[in-house]
Amino acid sequence: MSVTRSNTSARSRTPAAALLAALLLVLLAAAGCAGGNGPGPESRSSSPPGTAADAEVLAVKIDNVAPARPQTGLERADIVYVEQVEAGLSRLLAVYSSDVPPVIGPVRSARETDLELLRQFDRPVLAFSGAQSGLLPAIGRAPLDAVPPSAAPRAYFRGAERPAPHNLYLRPERIPYTASGTKAVETLGLRFGPAPPGGETEDSRTVRFPSARTTFTWSAERERWLVSMDGSPARTSEGRPLGAATVIVQNVTVRPSAFGDRSGNNTPFTETVGSGTAQVLRDGKAYDARWARTSADADTRFTTPGGERIDLAEGPLWIVYAAR
Repeated sequence: MSVTRSNTSARSRTPAAALLAALLLVLLAAAGCAGGNGPGPESRSSSPPGTAADAEVLAVKIDNVAPARPQTGLERADIVYVEQVEAGLSRLLAVYSSDVPPVIGPVRSARETDLELLRQFDRPVLAFSGAQSGLLPAIGRAPLDAVPPSAAPRAYFRGAERPAPHNLYLRPERIPYTASGTKAVETLGLRFGPAPPGGETEDSRTVRFPSARTTFTWSAERERWLVSMDGSPARTSEGRPLGAATVIVQNVTVRPSAFGDRSGNNTPFTETVGSGTAQVLRDGKAYDARWARTSADADTRFTTPGGERIDLAEGPLWIVYAAR
């Protein structure tokens, strides 16, 4: 991973029968398929949803390779996480709370990284296409409400304009989730407010994964960091530019996991518990920052090097996990 910059001067489950959950795991693992970016269908999680209508946020795993673009509903997410997956590619985890679109996608498979990341939220709903069979037990134990197609088949559909697996879409109104109307960032203990003093004027920032790159270019006219993916401007399904009010480049440890895809690529695990450096982009400036998350149940705090909290610009937040 590398970062390029250009300067001009982010709980408890409703009880379910353990025997039923175990049986579902076995049946779904046998019926389903492989996870990852490699070829082949994806295994579906068997974790039965609980009282998801009480969840604070809806998280959706989103495809981010060229055949999946432009994505649908991504512009209405409160938070978008950019993660590294197999073969050095990127995948998105979009978190909704204040505004949920009628259709979201393309939906893809979950990763081990998502389980640790999402523990910052109070029992979120996770919508995803499936997961590797070895990961299913961990998803079943995680403090979240898993809603793959096997749990809510009427909520998903295949679009005719793209080939599988890049054409699976979610209708959120058909899953047991109701938007809270609050901002997802507030669930993380973050808030909107004035920029900290200082900072350096910045035109753009690029974060590179081995086989993917994401660029944020400041637009004073739109008051947004316009997003480009792999060198092409990112757009909504209606053709409008995709942008973020605040971007956090969070420098983290990305290490191999015990999982991999059918092509032999290891699934990287992104460590989101710990501490390190970060850069916060807002209002056309870049600010050096520190991040700290003391445990999986704790929120991630972003502060200035001197320990003062850094507030966000009003609007969508994008967090990119950059390997240090």
